[in-house]
Amino acid sequence: MKKYEVEVNGETFIVSLKEISNEEAKQKLAAAPAPNAPVEEKKPTQDPAPTGDGEVVPAPMAGIVLSVNKNIGDAVKKGDVLVILEAMKMENEILAPCDGVVKAIHVSSNESVESNQPLLTI
Repeated sequence: MKKYEVEVNGETFIVSLKEISNEEAKQKLAAAPAPNAPVEEKKPTQDPAPTGDGEVVPAPMAGIVLSVNKNIGDAVKKGDVLVILEAMKMENEILAPCDGVVKAIHVSSNESVESNQPLLTI
C-alpha cells in the first residue's frame, strides 16, 4: 500500500492507495450497485385531459413549449396557431385541427413535452 499526501481546498489529507490487478477491478465494478437516476416528478399544470367529448391536440414531437397562444374559452378556427413548440432548434406551429372553443390547456410556456402528450383540448 502506498501513502500519499493530498491537498484539497487548502486542507491536507493523507491517503493510502492499494494497487489491484485489472481482474480485481473488473470484479469490483461488476459487483458495485448502479447509481440511482434522479426521478423527475411530473405535475399537471392544469386540468387533465377530459375523457369525454372534445378534441385533444397532442404534441407531434418532443420539445419545449415556447408559447401557448390561446386561453380557456377562446374561440378557435381550424388552422389557428395554438402553441409554438421548439424541437430540434426549430419553432413549430401547432395548429387547431378543427373549429371550436378551447376547453382545457394542459401545458405552459417553457415546459418540456413528450411526443403525443396532450397540449390543449378543443
